[in-house]
Amino acid sequence: MKYAYPFVAIVGQPQLKRALLLCAIDPSLGGVLIRGDKGTAKSTAARGLVDVLPPITRVPGCAYNCAPDAPLAECPHCGDGATPVAVTAPVPFINLPLGATEDRVLGSLDFEQALKHGRQAFKPGLLAAAHRGLLYIDEVNLLADHLVDVLLDVAAMGVNTVQREGLSVSHPARLTLLGTMNLEEGDLRPQLLDRFGMMVEVSAPRDAAVRAEVVRRRLAFEADPAGFVAGWRAETDALRDTIRAAQAGLRRVTLSDTLFDFVSQLCCEFEVASLRADIVMHKAARAMAALDGREVVSAEDVRDAAGLVLPHRRRRKPFEQAGLDHDKLESLTRQAAVPPPPPSDGQGGPPPDDDATPAPAADEPDDEHDGDGGSGVAPERQFAAAGADDVARIDLLARQAHEASGRRSSVVGARRGHYVRAVPDEAPDQLAVDATLRHALLRDPQAFGVTRADLHAKVRVGTQASLILLVVDASGSMAARRRMEAVKGAVLGLLRDAYQRRDQVAVIAFRGDEAELVLPPTRQVEQAEQALHELPTGGRTPLSHALRLAADTLARHGDTLTPLLVVLSDGRANVALDVHLDPWAEALGLAGRLAESGLPALVLDTEQGFVRLGRARELAQALQADYVPMDQLSAEVLALSIRERQGR
Repeated sequence: MKYAYPFVAIVGQPQLKRALLLCAIDPSLGGVLIRGDKGTAKSTAARGLVDVLPPITRVPGCAYNCAPDAPLAECPHCGDGATPVAVTAPVPFINLPLGATEDRVLGSLDFEQALKHGRQAFKPGLLAAAHRGLLYIDEVNLLADHLVDVLLDVAAMGVNTVQREGLSVSHPARLTLLGTMNLEEGDLRPQLLDRFGMMVEVSAPRDAAVRAEVVRRRLAFEADPAGFVAGWRAETDALRDTIRAAQAGLRRVTLSDTLFDFVSQLCCEFEVASLRADIVMHKAARAMAALDGREVVSAEDVRDAAGLVLPHRRRRKPFEQAGLDHDKLESLTRQAAVPPPPPSDGQGGPPPDDDATPAPAADEPDDEHDGDGGSGVAPERQFAAAGADDVARIDLLARQAHEASGRRSSVVGARRGHYVRAVPDEAPDQLAVDATLRHALLRDPQAFGVTRADLHAKVRVGTQASLILLVVDASGSMAARRRMEAVKGAVLGLLRDAYQRRDQVAVIAFRGDEAELVLPPTRQVEQAEQALHELPTGGRTPLSHALRLAADTLARHGDTLTPLLVVLSDGRANVALDVHLDPWAEALGLAGRLAESGLPALVLDTEQGFVRLGRARELAQALQADYVPMDQLSAEVLALSIRERQGR
């Protein structure tokens, strides 16, 4: 029997454990994203949560985890009209592998039914198995885009709909997302990031005694898993009872109008665009009160909820670090915790002045002077009300920009991606089993058999990301720092564009006697930004070295990504690979060979001053590349030029 490490035995990590418990109390929170370094109990905590959850009632043998009082009509176990038998069972904990196929996740044709009985039937996938439970994704930031799209649809609707190849099935898929990730391996798509109700940053303990206790408990667990779990059973049962009581008491928890407004105030103060933050913060604050056995939410509950709900949503640009100003949060919390003065009733307070016009209260602005056009609605409430329209408008503009720019165009026939249809193919590269079986059934239902003529191939539509290789001249010929700063500003704009497009970025710098790959291809464009900021300048210009290293880098990585070469230089080469050759002539020869390979390229001319040699333009001609002079260089021009190159 395989034992999971007890949740209650985890040392430290109080915020992580609290966030997971909140999801146990209110599954509608949307789940938890656990972000941090390797070996910080991310997976251990997520897997251990299921053991402290109160069991659910379900129908035995049901692949959809139907509740006995709400069976699915299409369910063969529950939808036959008979009174289902209810049993208690552990909360489902389903692991979604990174390499899972779309059929495995969504569901597919039941081949056994097709082969034995000659009829179509649906075989539920992982989403059905995770209904009313936990869907766990380790290294969620590495999940393939087509599976991310599936999760976005299900998280938004709570329903999984499968319509393909003659099948049309919908079933509930209300689940709690648990994801772990390490930022060193890239960030998460913003759309999926917002779907996680809460996020927790975890790190290894710095205290030696705490670290020693972690190791001591882990070794004890590995030596005797059954005995270790039994030793923590009393604490596990007590926590399960606490969660059960909190689930029952959640409906009685109330949140005052003052704190209701405080939630939206925090979202405005910390510049959070997503209105989902307001909703999740309300729910998290109520769940915190229920976990502590209280029926009234406090300002401190809202503060603690903000620390879980807001950090990953207030990140507006790819290079801004997630997090909150805790001093500001504490100050706002203290203000919200002070109750408003009670209205004067003539007992113990000054009598009202009948001749005086009452001043508007702080939370009831004067209709004539509050600056809202006489609407009587406070400006901050107008902001919150307009937020949904603003978000929708921004999403529309983003989609239009996506379509207009041709970014990451769809590729028909991709090895991975959405399985959209099947076509007859007697030698398929990827066999479409469902379409093959259906064709055989329709051809001869009485004498079922599969022949080569029945074979079908899967047609997938995927997205093609790019590898943008920046070759940066850091030599003294660029008059170094002043011009490099101007170049960096434009390139950082490019990196933001690459972040949104999920492209990979690599950086080659050349100065002195050779070129160096200072940043291997990565999706983590923050590392590219750091590499540019830390780039030293000065020395000679080994342009030939840089072009050869660029060719080698693209040869290693260009088979799975669409390559694009971006050269930032004034072209004044003075170091050759072959000491017997002229450095400039050698560089032009290498550029010509790169052009023969059909490599898309762009040259940014960094030359300035009254005397200009124009070599960067010659380099662009040799590379058959677009050319952008220094005086026209900007983030917008650079991004547009690259989009045009990627669209060819």
